[in-house]
Amino acid sequence: MDRGEQGLLRTDPVPEEGEDVAATISATETLSEEEQEELRRELAKVEEEIQTLSQVLAAKEKHLAEIKRKLGINSLQELKQNIAKGWQDVTATSAYKKTSETLSQAGQKASAAFSSVGSVITKKLEDVKNSPTFKSFEEKTQESL
Repeated sequence: MDRGEQGLLRTDPVPEEGEDVAATISATETLSEEEQEELRRELAKVEEEIQTLSQVLAAKEKHLAEIKRKLGINSLQELKQNIAKGWQDVTATSAYKKTSETLSQAGQKASAAFSSVGSVITKKLEDVKNSPTFKSFEEKTQESL
C-alpha cells in the first residue's frame, strides 16, 4: 500500500505541542498536496463541529439555569445539597464506620479512666482529711480564728 492509498490512516508520528518546529515543518513537507488538502478539510470540519457543540452546550446550560430558577434552586442550595450528599457518602464508607466505632470505644475507655482517676483522687483526699496530721492542722487553724 503506497502513501497515497493510506490517506489519514498513516502511522507517521504526529508532532506534539512543544516539539521542535523543524520536525513539524519536515513532517508537513512529506505530505502530498492532496493529503494536505484532505487534512485541511478535516481540520475545518472538526473546528466547525466543535463550534456547533459549544453552541449546543451553551444553550443547554442556559436551559438548565432557567429550570433551576423556576424551581427556586440557587447556588447556595446546590452547595448545601452537595455537602449533605458528600457527607452522606463519607459516613457510608466502611473506613468512616470503623473509625467512628474505634473513637466511640476510645471515648468510653477514656471516660472510664477519668472516672477511675476521679475516684482515686476522692479517696486520697478523704484519707488526707481523716489523717491525724490534717486533723491536728484543722484544730490549730480553728483555734487561731
